[in-house]
Amino acid sequence: MFTPDQAKGLSMVFLQSLGNEVPTTRRVLAAVPEAQLDFKLGEKGRTTRELMWHIVHSEKWFGEGVAAGSFQGGGADGTAPATAAEILAYYDQHVPPISGKIAAVSGEQLAAPVNFFNVFNLPLVLYMDFWIKHTVHHRGQLSMHLRAMNAHVPDIYGGSADEPFQMPATA
Repeated sequence: MFTPDQAKGLSMVFLQSLGNEVPTTRRVLAAVPEAQLDFKLGEKGRTTRELMWHIVHSEKWFGEGVAAGSFQGGGADGTAPATAAEILAYYDQHVPPISGKIAAVSGEQLAAPVNFFNVFNLPLVLYMDFWIKHTVHHRGQLSMHLRAMNAHVPDIYGGSADEPFQMPATA
């Protein structure tokens, strides 16, 4: 499907995208009020703590899976830390450094098909796109939690009611 050079080039595009998404995800995680970790939208929804932990844990899991060239362990989230500060610290410690590991993966590895629990069998590089979309999806859910709990919602892709978009003076 991809040559090694194409896969490596695509990985660099995805790494750039991740480089843009990580600070945004961090801002949304950091906006969660400590006293609202048990907030939940509806009976079927996750608590804010569970949703935060799912984002953080799955980002680490996806990144490590791409870096290793395989996805093991099913990605079960386990028990979330007790505080928002601990979840954010875990994110800071584990997620940003993964980019360096992925940058070292060869084009041959990135182009090779990888089985994903007998659901997908895609070139490894395409799981980076899946990772980004997964994070954006759940980050959107978390921003809805923030709005529903009347907390500060940071800008994500261009302004929010709490952080309106401002055109740069030099534009």
